[in-house]
Amino acid sequence: MRVVEKRQLLSADQIGRTLQRLAHQIVEQSGGAKDLAFIGIRRRGVPLAERLAGLVRDSTQVTVPVGTLDITLYRDDLSTVGPQPVVHSTEIDFPVDDRDLVVVDDVLYTGRTVRAAMNGLFDLGRPRRIRLCVLVDRGHRELPIEATFVGRTVETADSEIVEVRLKEIDTEERVMLVDRVD
Repeated sequence: MRVVEKRQLLSADQIGRTLQRLAHQIVEQSGGAKDLAFIGIRRRGVPLAERLAGLVRDSTQVTVPVGTLDITLYRDDLSTVGPQPVVHSTEIDFPVDDRDLVVVDDVLYTGRTVRAAMNGLFDLGRPRRIRLCVLVDRGHRELPIEATFVGRTVETADSEIVEVRLKEIDTEERVMLVDRVD
């Protein structure tokens, strides 16, 4: 499968401004940063969660913990991923019990990744509340899951893919709409 870039959805500056807005919304709707924690879904949700925590710290002087969640073993399509799926570590070194968790991911699509993330979190304890923050919501939900905090909503066709590229992983910073070409 080959992909062809169609258009840029967000530039590096727009990603920065979007995260700033999301950080303010999260603090405002949480009544402050007390008992708040960010959980980044591995891969690109992790640097986004770390950036949001930094923005919250800058504006509130409260250090919000950040955890990393690997959902590989919680996927409902694990048997189709491959015979030996690569499992990375989940790194959440704070209690999730009675915590206000904000799960962070780059793109919300079918909702299956978020369902897997919630299953993983419930294995660790019982949070007071779990909310979802995504950089891009592209629609096409298969499960009744929606984000509380959305950076940008984009209407897409089934053949299109939203590619988030972050400097921490991809050495460039932008969000692109690409098309699958057979």
